[in-house]
Amino acid sequence: MEKKRSSFTGKLGFVLAAAGSAVGLGNLWRFPYLAAKYGGGIFLLVYIILAVTFGFSLMVAEIVIGRKTGLSPVGAFAKLNKKFAFIGYLGAIIPMLILPYYSVIGGWVMKYFAAFVSGNGHNAASDTYFDGFITGVGEPIIWFVLFIAITMTVVLLGVEKGIEKVSKIMMPVLVVLSIFVAVYVMFLDGAWAGVVYYIKPDFSNFSIMTVIAAMGQLFYSMSLAMGIMITYGSYMKKDVNIEKSVHHIEIFDTGIAFLAGLMIIPAVFAFHGGEESALGKGPSLMFVTLPKVFDSIWGGQVIGTLFFILVLLAALTSSISLAETVVSVVQDKFKIDRKVTCLIVLGGCLLLGLPSALGYGVLGGVKILGLQFLDLFDFISNSILMPIVAICTCVFIGFVIKPKAIEEEIEISAPFKAKKLFNVVIKYIAPVFLVAILVSSILDVFGVIKI
Repeated sequence: MEKKRSSFTGKLGFVLAAAGSAVGLGNLWRFPYLAAKYGGGIFLLVYIILAVTFGFSLMVAEIVIGRKTGLSPVGAFAKLNKKFAFIGYLGAIIPMLILPYYSVIGGWVMKYFAAFVSGNGHNAASDTYFDGFITGVGEPIIWFVLFIAITMTVVLLGVEKGIEKVSKIMMPVLVVLSIFVAVYVMFLDGAWAGVVYYIKPDFSNFSIMTVIAAMGQLFYSMSLAMGIMITYGSYMKKDVNIEKSVHHIEIFDTGIAFLAGLMIIPAVFAFHGGEESALGKGPSLMFVTLPKVFDSIWGGQVIGTLFFILVLLAALTSSISLAETVVSVVQDKFKIDRKVTCLIVLGGCLLLGLPSALGYGVLGGVKILGLQFLDLFDFISNSILMPIVAICTCVFIGFVIKPKAIEEEIEISAPFKAKKLFNVVIKYIAPVFLVAILVSSILDVFGVIKI
């Protein structure tokens, strides 16, 4: 007899676990960096509009596919239409590629948390600390292994005892810490100029690249087209209101991203006058600029510790969802024990993650398409495969199984109020935007345009 599939205990467990997946490093360093680069308030406005239209529609679609079939991505698409099983396989590859390098960055976060909690925040603020760490051999591997070990331990415990229980603790703590640090930073001298820049839309800063960057971030931030929401949807009970659940996930996700901007952009304005060079790129902003900010303020050791706890919680909730998706795919495909599956996934992750962990040190001279290993895995998964999977999903729902199949599943628990919006976005709007993201990402890596 087939073993009964695990499930979340109810709506709260599902929403917090799914929100935990969506809230990750993308919210806490990628979102503020892009917001700063593409006009502050206008980027924020465009992002919110896209989140409640495009993001909402694609998330609803993926959760419904999971709940309707009760399977992870590979099995789900095959069950709905065998000819389109390839979408599930493509979707399953994405978390397999992301989890190893994401865990490497998670290890970096653990390293900085350890530095601040042990009273070494001042050392972490030095110009050479970050480069000295990531170009090493032993430390990047040790922290990477520790991070992935914690992740797989939670996944091993299962859906209800592991993922749901951890998410119910982590997500509220994450929100409280985000608010605390954001409020603290807003009252620094010179920070208010950053708040105004970040919140007030300036339409003169609007461009098509603002839309493309916001769409790309939405993808990355909301765990779309990775198979995660399909997997979590497969654990969702039939009486849970999908439409409301997605709205709640969006509020969590966008709220944390917004608070991250309030933490980071005003801080850089306070200490560097909002210079573009000071904002830097994602990793340098979090691991170089912010430790300097913490080192410069009264109580910075404590604030820095709280900040890196927050980032670590966000990183873990996302890595747990990535790992759970991979485990679920392997289990569904090969019908093997969860413990054995977790060990297989752990081994594969360690092997794939080593090049990324050593990519800035001993393997620093090895580049493909001009990219180091971590950046290469990120480009393949986020810029190529995710848009392709999302385009295929939209076409599959819009013209193969038809939106009616999605609507019927949603209406098992409640009326689908956004039915018309869903239809238009999935069939016509989303595919156009997704093709634009795919093309611009490819042109970006080959230096034709710069995102």
